[in-house]
Amino acid sequence: MAARSAPNCHLRLEWVYGYRGHQCRNNLYYTAAKEIVYFVAGVGVVYSPREHRQKFYRGHSDDIISLALHPERVLVATGQVGKEPYICVWDSYTMQTVSVLKDVHTYGIACLAFDFDGQRLVSVGLDSKNAVCVWDWKRGKLLSMAPGHTDRIFDISWDLYQPNKLVSCGVKHIKFWSLCGNALTPKRGVFGKTGDLQTILCLACARDELTYSGALNGDIYVWKGINLIRTIQGAHTAGIFSMNACEEGFATGGRDGCIRLWDLTFKPITVIDLRETDQGYKGLSVRSVCWRGDHILVGTQDSEIFEIVVHERNKPFLIMQGHCEGELWALAVHPTKPLAMTGSDDRSVRIWSLVDHALIARCNMEEPIRCAAVNVDGIHLALGMKDGSFTVLRVRDMTEVVHIKDRKEAIHELKYSPDGTYLAVGCNDSSVDIYGVAQRYKKVGECTGSLSFITHLDWSSDSRYVQTNDGNGKRLFYRMPGGKEVSSKEEIKGVHWASWTCVSGLEVNGIWPKYSDISDINSVDGNSIGQVLVTADDYGIVKLFRYPCLRKGAKFKKYIGHSAHVTNVRWSHDHQWVVSIGGADHSVFQWKFIPERKIKDALHIAPQETLADSNSDESDSDLSDVPELDSEIEQETQLTYRRQVYKEDLPQLKEQCKKKQKSATSKRREQAPRNSIRLHFVHGYRGYDCRSNLFYTQTGEIVYHVAAVGVIYNRQQNTQRFYMGHDDDILCLAIHPLKDYVATGQVGRDPSIHIWDTETLKPLSVLKGYHQYGVCAVDFSDGKRLASVGIDDSHTIVLWDWKKGEKLSVARGSKDKIFVVKMNPYVPDKLITAGIKHMKFWRRAGGGLIGRKGYIGTLGKNDTMMCAVYGWTEEMAFSGTATGDVCIWRDVFLVKTVKAHDGPLFSMHALEKGFVTGGKDGLVALWDDSFERCLKTYAIKRAALAPGSKGLLLEDNPSIRAISLGYGHILIGTKNGEILEVDKSGPITLLVQGHMEGEVWGLATHPYLPICATVSDDKTLRIWDLSPSHCMLAVRKLKKGGRCCCFSPDGKALAVGLSDGSFLMANADTLEDLVSFHHRKDIISDIRFSPGSGKYVAVASHDSFIDIYNVMSSKRVGICKGATSYITHIDWDVRGKLLQVNTGAKEQLFFEAPRGKKQTIPSAEVEKIGWASWTSVLGLCCEGIWPIIGEVTDVTASCLTSDKMVLATGDDLGFVKLFKYPTKGEFGKFKRYVAHSTHVTNVRWTYDDSMLVTLGGADMSLMVWTNEIEGYREKRPCDSEESDIDSEEDGGYDSDVTKENEMSYTIKALSTNIRPMFGIKPHLQQKELSMDERPPVSRAPPQPEKLQTNNVGKKKRPIEDLVLELVFGYRGRDCRNNVHYLNDGDDIIYHTASIGILHNVATGTQSFYQEHNDDILCLTVNQHPKFNNIVATGQVGDSADMSATAPSVHIWDAMSKQTFSILRCYHSKGVCSVSFSATGKLLLSVGLDPEHTITIWRWQEGAKIASRAGHSQRIFVAEFRPDSDTQFVSVGVKHVKFWTLAGRALLSKKGLLSTLEDARMQTMLAVAFGANNLTFTGTISGDVCVWKEHILCRIVARAHNGPVFAMYTTLRDGLIVTGGKERPSKEGGAVKLWDQELRRCRAFRLETGQITDCVRSVCRGKGKILVGTRNAEIIEVGEKNAACSILVNGHVDGPIWGLATHPSRDFFLSAAEDGTVRLWDIVDKKMLNKVNLGHAARTVCYSPDGDMVAIGMKNGEFIILLVSSLKIWGKKRDRRCTIHDIRFSPDSRYLAVGSSENSVDFYDLTLGPTLNRISYCKDIPSFVIQMDFSADSSYLQVSTGCYKRHVYEVPSGKHLLDQAAIDRITWATWTSILGDEVMGIWSRHTEKADVNCACVSHSGISLVTGDDFGMVKLYDFPCPEKFAKHKRFLGHSPHVTNIRFTCGDRHVVSAGGDDCSLFVWKCVHMPQ
Repeated sequence: MAARSAPNCHLRLEWVYGYRGHQCRNNLYYTAAKEIVYFVAGVGVVYSPREHRQKFYRGHSDDIISLALHPERVLVATGQVGKEPYICVWDSYTMQTVSVLKDVHTYGIACLAFDFDGQRLVSVGLDSKNAVCVWDWKRGKLLSMAPGHTDRIFDISWDLYQPNKLVSCGVKHIKFWSLCGNALTPKRGVFGKTGDLQTILCLACARDELTYSGALNGDIYVWKGINLIRTIQGAHTAGIFSMNACEEGFATGGRDGCIRLWDLTFKPITVIDLRETDQGYKGLSVRSVCWRGDHILVGTQDSEIFEIVVHERNKPFLIMQGHCEGELWALAVHPTKPLAMTGSDDRSVRIWSLVDHALIARCNMEEPIRCAAVNVDGIHLALGMKDGSFTVLRVRDMTEVVHIKDRKEAIHELKYSPDGTYLAVGCNDSSVDIYGVAQRYKKVGECTGSLSFITHLDWSSDSRYVQTNDGNGKRLFYRMPGGKEVSSKEEIKGVHWASWTCVSGLEVNGIWPKYSDISDINSVDGNSIGQVLVTADDYGIVKLFRYPCLRKGAKFKKYIGHSAHVTNVRWSHDHQWVVSIGGADHSVFQWKFIPERKIKDALHIAPQETLADSNSDESDSDLSDVPELDSEIEQETQLTYRRQVYKEDLPQLKEQCKKKQKSATSKRREQAPRNSIRLHFVHGYRGYDCRSNLFYTQTGEIVYHVAAVGVIYNRQQNTQRFYMGHDDDILCLAIHPLKDYVATGQVGRDPSIHIWDTETLKPLSVLKGYHQYGVCAVDFSDGKRLASVGIDDSHTIVLWDWKKGEKLSVARGSKDKIFVVKMNPYVPDKLITAGIKHMKFWRRAGGGLIGRKGYIGTLGKNDTMMCAVYGWTEEMAFSGTATGDVCIWRDVFLVKTVKAHDGPLFSMHALEKGFVTGGKDGLVALWDDSFERCLKTYAIKRAALAPGSKGLLLEDNPSIRAISLGYGHILIGTKNGEILEVDKSGPITLLVQGHMEGEVWGLATHPYLPICATVSDDKTLRIWDLSPSHCMLAVRKLKKGGRCCCFSPDGKALAVGLSDGSFLMANADTLEDLVSFHHRKDIISDIRFSPGSGKYVAVASHDSFIDIYNVMSSKRVGICKGATSYITHIDWDVRGKLLQVNTGAKEQLFFEAPRGKKQTIPSAEVEKIGWASWTSVLGLCCEGIWPIIGEVTDVTASCLTSDKMVLATGDDLGFVKLFKYPTKGEFGKFKRYVAHSTHVTNVRWTYDDSMLVTLGGADMSLMVWTNEIEGYREKRPCDSEESDIDSEEDGGYDSDVTKENEMSYTIKALSTNIRPMFGIKPHLQQKELSMDERPPVSRAPPQPEKLQTNNVGKKKRPIEDLVLELVFGYRGRDCRNNVHYLNDGDDIIYHTASIGILHNVATGTQSFYQEHNDDILCLTVNQHPKFNNIVATGQVGDSADMSATAPSVHIWDAMSKQTFSILRCYHSKGVCSVSFSATGKLLLSVGLDPEHTITIWRWQEGAKIASRAGHSQRIFVAEFRPDSDTQFVSVGVKHVKFWTLAGRALLSKKGLLSTLEDARMQTMLAVAFGANNLTFTGTISGDVCVWKEHILCRIVARAHNGPVFAMYTTLRDGLIVTGGKERPSKEGGAVKLWDQELRRCRAFRLETGQITDCVRSVCRGKGKILVGTRNAEIIEVGEKNAACSILVNGHVDGPIWGLATHPSRDFFLSAAEDGTVRLWDIVDKKMLNKVNLGHAARTVCYSPDGDMVAIGMKNGEFIILLVSSLKIWGKKRDRRCTIHDIRFSPDSRYLAVGSSENSVDFYDLTLGPTLNRISYCKDIPSFVIQMDFSADSSYLQVSTGCYKRHVYEVPSGKHLLDQAAIDRITWATWTSILGDEVMGIWSRHTEKADVNCACVSHSGISLVTGDDFGMVKLYDFPCPEKFAKHKRFLGHSPHVTNIRFTCGDRHVVSAGGDDCSLFVWKCVHMPQ
């Protein structure tokens, strides 16, 4: 049946009527060629007005909604909607895709814009966060991404005059963005009082930081920087949708239908009102405008495009029209002319000329139109309406003939009869009415058989019958004109239908996919002349089928362009065109029909470019006409590489299991054994499911793979070397063109590709992150690029820059298996993929790949391709098919096919002058360079084996899977796992072989020779030589597969158990049968001779029995019964009397031989019995071999050495492990080796324990390992030795370490109040009327001053700004390595709170880096001379969502404070360590997230290179080796790891401790480096560990007495400084300077007077050591004289609550939690004095004349000191709780003491230092916060913890309630946060947080506050209105606890809560 193939004709898109004006804007432009570019539905259109011609871009798979034009005006970027929307950048001239940007946005791409030189593109998504992305579009690479806004963004633009700046606008916002590094940081535009906050619809940037924007109300808002500076009101009367900037100025277009032109300074030039022009109409709304020279393009909401010439502006020219709002359903074609009629929900009916491509008539109706039909004579046009009526018009002049309404529901279908006499009208109420045309449309019949709405109807040619389809998919027939239903099938059989538009019916069965009953085909139209059918469906696809097509699932050709529903489709009257209409996209598409005979001329249009797979001609019945797949290929496509458990899952599984297993780890566990093993030789080659994976290297060695190992085989020496970097099956291998590097791809959840060097066997790069389940094909290009294909469902193809490890492009390959990918050696951007019925030619376009199917034409059929190569030019490609043909391709066209082999052609190789091919037929053929002649063939036969060849060929003509040439030989890999070398003259040498497909289980080693036997499911028994010849000595085919084998004790016989329940004994030399038995049905699983003479043989089966046979008499003498499950292992005891048995149910059983009686033996006795062998995996002796994840994986095999010291095991995850025997206790320590991929089925030691032989089940490989006894083995990196559980002892406990490890960092925005306040916040309280609001009385005296002003003589000048001048503080308590020298020791750099501080050592002056928006946690300095003074700092952050609160690293210049790069990280919570690489170009950052991620950046570009989870517990420091850009070390809680950066991958090795006795993994705190790969790590116990590579080589015991927190490597001389926690003593010191190898040291004492010194940071300059301590001191120590000078002081612990400024000098006091009060000098920039109080201090105050100081303590005590002598004048403790504030009265008489016992106590100081309380204030509602005396000392105001302020009389303590009296008080000071005068300081955002402190200036007109968010704010005083205007100053961590003006208002001092720092701000006064 012909329907099996797609029709040979073709449709070509010729014209699209329409333009997308609705919901889109700024989407219409002139290109450089003066053509017009826009879009409609899913098509980009380039229209040439000169030639009236359209070109189409069809790379999108759904509606396009955004468009941007490149500044050079040739390239266009378009963005689409969809689940995985992408952006295409394409050429408007050639219509080719240049780049695809994908995999980032979701839902759709709302806006696009190019930057000024067109290098970068910005896009905005439609996702919930409206993500803003910046792309390097040529490379398809995302540079930066950030959440855009919570609401829709309408427009975005680059600032063309300032680099790296953008502006976006949308619903009620405008944002100004700056791009630095990978961080996009927004600032919201400030509307202020200049204009209303409203939605901004469009914008344009101009010079001088000006931005013009169009608002919803028709105004234009003008911005300077981020501030609104003016508005141009009434620019339009309604929303301004579009703004376009050009050389002459700006054009705006609005909803009011006007276009306005403005000059460059936005002065109006002219206005054009389109509604008033000839073509205008009411409601015209402009959506897009483009001004170029004297032409203006306008796009409207209603899908029109106008072109206006400026000097004839009242005559706009309509160049495109289309239907507008609502769906478009009605379509009819004229019966005799090339016209199409359409009608839509926009109530218009339009007639289009298919020849002129123009709208020729339009008429508006009363109702939405749903269907249309034209009578046969072409005179009447009938329209069915949505309201149930229909109207008939004359086509000639569109006048109404008749309007009839008989129905209430929509008319969905109507048709005239072929003879023109009747009109059938189908309605949604399930009926069809028949009307007589000549009787003025009188109703003459009615058809009522349907139960659902009528969807389609057709007349018979004789007008006697109508067939209908309805919504239920039923097809019914009626006799005309009466409408009687016809039920007889016979009557209908002969009917010939005049038209076919029904979707159900025999003739169109094929349009429905098999097995589907969906109703998503909306319309069909049959063309019986051309025998083609066209269909339209809900997915935007137009398809061509053969007609009739009777079988379901017919093949088709498909065409995309419409976005969603195609509602209708019709052939034109002469079948020249197809017209289709889109429902939602309102567009009309006109397709040219190209019949079969013309297709040759039209060849150039056949292969369409595809991005989405939609233009492919696939269909569901694809497989019907393809020859049967070859059995081998069939088998291979069935293989699944999915694993239950991937190696990547192990860490998580272990963590989960550890939680369950907490108990086990407490026991002291056995050490791992001393021995280790090394892989020596592998028998096997993976040929059964891989191809072309065998090559010669540069040096003539052979490279291939088996299991998880890459093998380099030296054929001269018969030795192998191994690449062991993979941890699961390798599936593919490719070699670099220079033959020195190899790429291998593996199985995995996130599978990796390793590129490694065949000489050094080191990985150069590891690529991962884009494939799933596995990588099945790889190929190198000319060397820089690599292509790979995954085995996920869509066989993803990825193109890599492998050296950088970057993904360049990615695309979906095919739903069927892809076997091969080949890169074009001439053009690195091109590649081919081949696979099941698949041959595709790809080229790179940015981040995507564009594929074209191979075009077969009439030459061949769509066959399965098994291999492919490029030929001698870039156009030529050759592929080998599953049927043995070679296909020759030029470009994408098949030129010819040549028969080459019988059966599949699996491998081909291109030579200089020809090709070589190999196939399933076992032949190798050499061809000339065009496949004209076959020059020679070689048959792979045993007879051809060279005389000296080792090994045996299993069968003649094995299937050939890989071929390679070199060194005069052909290298061949076979499906049977053999590697052969064919000499050009014919002889064949066998190099390597292994088992064939099927699992291998049986393994036995010979009792006294170095040989072993294996037996496998491949039905062979083989004997292998383990000595140097490494070959297969003998092989025998068995009738069944086998699972076990065993040599007799004398080595003469070999017993083999088969899988059908039989077993045989063979002669061990000849392998001939001696005897065989068949007593069981199920698999024989183990077979063993009794020791000694081998009298008995025990045979275990899966039937759960063990049979015991007497070997001499060949009789069964006993049966062991009692096992509940299949038997897995059996062992004899030494005497041959007892059997130990393991079963599948994990039972350990014992039987007596030979009778088989079951014995019970207590477990303690088992190990006392002498066992002849031990292969058991159960019992106490080997309890420890079961891993912590024992539920997931089984230990399948074990074997004990003959000296009973070492137990080797194999498990389901492919690990071979060595344990010390016996392994008692759970989870023994072990050494672990990965080489097998999955199940290790068997392990055996050889007779002398010199080798271990292991078998891989599914990988069919036999691996030979040499046993290396401790002592002589070389250290080799492949020893991956570790155990499942790290030891719990971590070297001790230290409070500082614990504190740091448990710190939880929160961002400022989430901080909550520091004081336990309750009640209603001031700005939410209801006010009572106060005296101020009463009407003024003129006689009243003027209100007194609120505040006594101290500097009365001067003019009062308000303060306009605060500038940070000094900071006293350093973050040493939980950070480290954060103090460094700069400029040869002149300056030091460090940090506290959120500021970086550059401090000059000589002068003490400071300058600050203030760009961080939250606390800095780490700091490092770039040591490379090229990057002088460059600093990186990492900060606290929130979640890693790339928004402004995400954690970030800033890289900046310490001198100029200029930011070079901001890296927003994926480390949630914060960045705790940063380090620059040796060249200074890379930066490493470590996160505080639960995974403790480590990320490597190229910081200058802001590009993330690599990232990986670091460790499950806290990492404290990670540092690059000072001489490397690829090696670094991380240390942390019980952790030290040695890392290598390979490409984009981070490879790590755990530090190995096992080499030193009793070494245990401790918590590591610091790291330093020495020459020759030495690494030093400081530990929590004070030891320093010394590592060579990753192996511990010695321990410097007690380098310090306490934890070693800091280490520093001096680059110039290699000396190392360490800093620790010590009590100062004579010989010891907290800082030590060591030689390069940490052998000798010199200690330095820090003269700080502390009991213990705790050093957190060390750095060494010229002759000086810089030390940062836990106590917030920074000290410089001279190396020669050991003299210490303290450079920086700070409080040790916070919060600093108390703050007091001296009444007349620039001094101030601070009192803190650390129990000290400190005196600071602002002028000399230093601490003058400190007093240790022994208790935490909470408040401090100077007396009015400055000679006394009062201090309030946390324990309720207060002290009065004399300033001159610092002697105590008096002290008192009348309260038990904290004293919160303490104050001297202005007349120095009284002292007021406020506490948290809700009290204020008064003391009379004139009575002397006895300090007896004279009275106190009563009924204070809550704890006291602040107090202020009135100027006359007679009142005290008290602010309390429930947001209430009270005033009391002094000294009586009486509560003053008279508001009028209160309002008249003049206060001496104001520090209250409560009161109407300061209502304005409470902000809207203080739900959880508070304003903590305030202070009014001495001048009485300025006010500063400090709050819980860490902000200092400056207000005018008083500020009674809510939410007063203010300036903000950032820098503190959360919680500013106190704030004060110094005398003369010269400075403000603010005190920090979390940061224990004091900030001194200089006040900038307004000029006079």
